[in-house]
Amino acid sequence: MFVDQVKIYTKGGDGGNGMVAYRREKYVPNGGPAGGDGGTGADVIFEVDEGLRTLMDFRYKKHFKAPRGEHGMSKNQHGKNAEDMIVKVPPGTVVKDDDTEEIIADLTEHGQRAVITKGGRGGRGNTRFATSANPAPEIAENGEPGQERYVILELKILADVGLVGFPSVGKSTLLSVVSSARPKVGAYHFTTIVPNLGMVETDDGRSFVMADLPGLIEGAHQGVGLGHQFLRHIERTRVIVHIIDMSGMEGRDPYQDYVTINQELSEYNMRLTERPQIVVANKMDLPDAKDNLAIFKKQVDENVKVLSISAVTREGVKELLYEVADLVDQTPEFPLYSEEELNQSRVLYKYQEEDKGFEIKRDSDGAWVLSGEKVSKLFKMTDFSRDESVKRFARQLRSLGVDDELRKRGAKDGDSVRLFKFEFEFVD
Repeated sequence: MFVDQVKIYTKGGDGGNGMVAYRREKYVPNGGPAGGDGGTGADVIFEVDEGLRTLMDFRYKKHFKAPRGEHGMSKNQHGKNAEDMIVKVPPGTVVKDDDTEEIIADLTEHGQRAVITKGGRGGRGNTRFATSANPAPEIAENGEPGQERYVILELKILADVGLVGFPSVGKSTLLSVVSSARPKVGAYHFTTIVPNLGMVETDDGRSFVMADLPGLIEGAHQGVGLGHQFLRHIERTRVIVHIIDMSGMEGRDPYQDYVTINQELSEYNMRLTERPQIVVANKMDLPDAKDNLAIFKKQVDENVKVLSISAVTREGVKELLYEVADLVDQTPEFPLYSEEELNQSRVLYKYQEEDKGFEIKRDSDGAWVLSGEKVSKLFKMTDFSRDESVKRFARQLRSLGVDDELRKRGAKDGDSVRLFKFEFEFVD
């Protein structure tokens, strides 16, 4: 089964917790703090495996959670960093963030890797918090939560040449004739329901990959027929071979077919019109084909070169392959995304309102509900079993401006403040 688009959940590993410990060796009076740091959580990394052809495996496993780092130990021993989770994907996979639609990675080459979600750093042990004023702190951090996100995987097959055209114009027949691929061939519409790939070699030793794509019909870019689902596979091709049934045996006008398909390509993605296109008049062994070809050549632009073939009898096929190979040699690859879209390290400075890192709402029972990315992270990294850690958490909230914002909203001494499922008492 061919699967070319899936939505999955990925989560980097949480960092290991730091430890509160003290030196207790004999003959070492007032040993001091000796709690180690936690290890770093594992990243979720996608790696290209050229042996894969579809995203089928992701239909059955859609959650990928990387392991967490090891907790810190006594005697200042740091926890071990977790090993990264490597997820294999087929070449041609595009990874997008489901919420922001940001392009995370475009994976095309065997062995290419991309970090999809990063693991959290390890929490610090109490050795890190020792000061001259507090030489024996009872403070340690929990590990930082790993990054989590839903991502969309789209497979856009890697082919040099894409065969496009209406259903039953002979695309699959041509592919079966010029390569060792064995696509299903039948005298009915939508025989091909998944893309088929074949390696083509010309008599002079040149080779290229050809893709037979499911037939397009009018409205394909809007989801009519199978076109919308598979139009994405044309995006990587360097040369488009537009096959037209010149016999007109199904009552369609060859020129109208030509115009309709080109319109669908441009409506789906204007950049597809930049691809060089070879127009192929197929089924020239059938009656009326030659007359229709003469009319067709008068209707199209004089700069459009039309090659006539019969995929069944193989007439003109060798000349077509030479023409395609020449065009592939001359045509550079078309990048799907600009460097700015793929370069995640590039920083664009623009004015944005300052993010407070928290949000305060009033619940129906009168409690104040605190939420936000920063406060959630601070909360998860706090060890509430120790008083010093709780006091540190209160100071962190105060430095963020939570106390001032609550007073501004009208919070009174003794009011309940809720964060996740926990409640605190507001002390003014």
